[in-house]
Amino acid sequence: MATSDALDELVNLRDLGGQPTGNGVLTRSGVVYRSDAPHPGDRDPAGASAWPPRVVVDLREAVETQDEHPLAPVAQVHRVRVLEGLDKPEADGSAHELTLLYEGMLQGAPKKLVEVFRHVLEADGPALVHCAAGKDRTGVVSAMLLGAAGVRQDAIIADYVRTDKNMFRVLQRLNEAPELPPGVDEEMVAELLATPTQAIERVLEVFEDHQGAAGWLGAHGVTDDELERWREKFLQE
Repeated sequence: MATSDALDELVNLRDLGGQPTGNGVLTRSGVVYRSDAPHPGDRDPAGASAWPPRVVVDLREAVETQDEHPLAPVAQVHRVRVLEGLDKPEADGSAHELTLLYEGMLQGAPKKLVEVFRHVLEADGPALVHCAAGKDRTGVVSAMLLGAAGVRQDAIIADYVRTDKNMFRVLQRLNEAPELPPGVDEEMVAELLATPTQAIERVLEVFEDHQGAAGWLGAHGVTDDELERWREKFLQE
């Protein structure tokens, strides 16, 4: 999906379609999107194959979602606060911090992650999953959704790190972008805000302890029928 310099549209949006499974089948476009948080007045994203979404799963905390969701007039919005009540590691931006954060989601909020899975599964049209930046909470959920369909681990990691190039504009949208000193460009800032592969690799390791994301979901209450319906929905014939 093409990017632009505009800030009146989602800047970390992508369709999770087109991802390869281990047997070469691709995920279907227009089923589930991931993104940063929509803002009131955003333009429709260019290049989205099916927009607006029919279902939105907002992963943000209560303090982040005090107003009505911008897509509420056109979509069914579910707010699933996946970090609520969890012990969060000290925020230092390191790979270690993110690894602990992601592990904490898997260990402390499995029922909420299953809820997200079911909202996407039961959507009667395109679903959008997002948090604030579309990086951490959304990254774990995306790995779960892709993994449950059998997408290759290298493809899941590649999708995760695609956020790197979008982070400066994400921060601009959040009004948190740093002012660049002389000699520093956006690419250099992006390196400091990187999505470290070891964090998402740890998520995949936890899934592998259950023979993959589908096994992890099954261990937390998702039925074989639900998993089969997800593969039928998300994978191309």
